[in-house]
Amino acid sequence: MPRCYTNNHLLKGRYSETGRAYLLTTVTDQRRPVFEDFQLGRLLVDQFKQAHDDGIVASKAWVVMPDHFHWLVELNNKTLGELMCRIKSRSSVSVNNASQSSGRLWQKGYHDRALHCEEDLKATARYIVQNPIRAGLATRIGDYPLWDACWI
Repeated sequence: MPRCYTNNHLLKGRYSETGRAYLLTTVTDQRRPVFEDFQLGRLLVDQFKQAHDDGIVASKAWVVMPDHFHWLVELNNKTLGELMCRIKSRSSVSVNNASQSSGRLWQKGYHDRALHCEEDLKATARYIVQNPIRAGLATRIGDYPLWDACWI
């Protein structure tokens, strides 16, 4: 589990720390609702699963919204930049191949927030999986197909 302390390096800019939990968010190019298509959303989920299976992260919770995703991970053996480059590039190839399109899938960059305590993990996971309800895409989380959390 992530250590419970403040890291001053985080205050100076992006810093990747093995064993630290991060909430990662990124948005599709021009906020196109690409993942309204369930099959395309599953291609992104496959990349989350592959990163988990490859030991790069321990995936804790995620939700794929029509035009963005939130992903709570514990970072293992890559930097945040390497992880996000991998997820965005591989999902772009998969989605473009499946939809017979080309071009940019994701906006440049991403947002990350380091979590500091175990208690933050479950609260953050609840926030993540309730996104479809807040967005009016579902009335119950079980009605929305593109989410998961290790506690549920």
